Amino acid sequence: MTTAPTPARPAEPPFRVPRDRADLHRFLQAALTLEHLTIPPYLTAMYTLRPGTNRTAFQVIRGVVVEEMLHMTLVANVLNAVGGEPKVAHSRFVTPYPARLPYSRDHITVALRHFGPDALRTFLLVERPAGIARPPGHPSVASDTGWTSVGQFYRTIATGLAELTDRLGEHALFTGDPARQVGPSDFYNSGGEVFPVTGLDSALTALRVITEQGEGADHAVYDSDDRVFGEHRRPGHYFRFNEILQQRRYGPYDTPATGPNGPPLDVSWEDAHPIDPAGTLADYPPDSEVREAADRFDETYARLLCTLETAYTGEPVVLRDSVPAMLELRDLAEWICRNPHPDPARRALGLHAAPTYEITDAHFARAWSTLLS
Repeated sequence: MTTAPTPARPAEPPFRVPRDRADLHRFLQAALTLEHLTIPPYLTAMYTLRPGTNRTAFQVIRGVVVEEMLHMTLVANVLNAVGGEPKVAHSRFVTPYPARLPYSRDHITVALRHFGPDALRTFLLVERPAGIARPPGHPSVASDTGWTSVGQFYRTIATGLAELTDRLGEHALFTGDPARQVGPSDFYNSGGEVFPVTGLDSALTALRVITEQGEGADHAVYDSDDRVFGEHRRPGHYFRFNEILQQRRYGPYDTPATGPNGPPLDVSWEDAHPIDPAGTLADYPPDSEVREAADRFDETYARLLCTLETAYTGEPVVLRDSVPAMLELRDLAEWICRNPHPDPARRALGLHAAPTYEITDAHFARAWSTLLS
């Protein structure tokens, strides 16, 4: 296998509460990048599963991916509500992998790994409840010089929203075009739902949904979808992934401290195609079918992001077109992952090919051309 490259470092906003509207736009655009960062690693674990195996794990990961797309859409709604313009269809938006997890005190590398304990442990580090630190400027974090957790980052955005609302007035801050708001009829949901952001209360609710679906609510295992949406509550992302790793469900009285003590969950670690987490598109011969399929995957992924940006910037109804793109990505990825790696040395180790998510400006140019034709 190749030597692991130095992890890419996604850009982070300055360690401070947003000071004005432009600053708030910058923070919310960074939140879009953060939410998207998790999607390719989760999809990779799901795509490497051998078809027909680990059905529960497949459905769990798929549900989390859909909720991450929900989170992106809620962030886009907040950004639109305060007069911003979400931008997700450009090569700089797709963080190269492996990447260093932003907004973390620890140096955590997020790579594209096949389904297995290593991938699940990384997912737990990404989603772990960290005990949300106070925003920058609070005496309790006076000695800190940078972000310590994703929860702190979102709490800082919420603080900025509240302070700017107090300073400018709600009507002066929330000036975005209501027609840009994505609503529940536009989005196929897993848990929770998309709702329009019309002012401070709905903006803060959107940020609450994002953090509590990931970490659980009130330092507990379950999210707050029952209280926010009147839906059946479910474990937060962290705890759903831990159920797979521990091969056991959480019971109704389990807590984060007890771990899962409910019914066993059937997991088959060997039923996944192993891949090289340091692999790149250049590892596939230029004239090979795998290289062609991986390039087509990247263009289809670019088309998905172009669809999202179109939905976020004035045509919410086209969000429904993301479903066919996701199905096309699944079919392409599953075909790629079934192939033993074209490189003889990697093939000898039992490794398979996989999408690498190296989305370029050329992919986006072709994707936009396809959508506009």
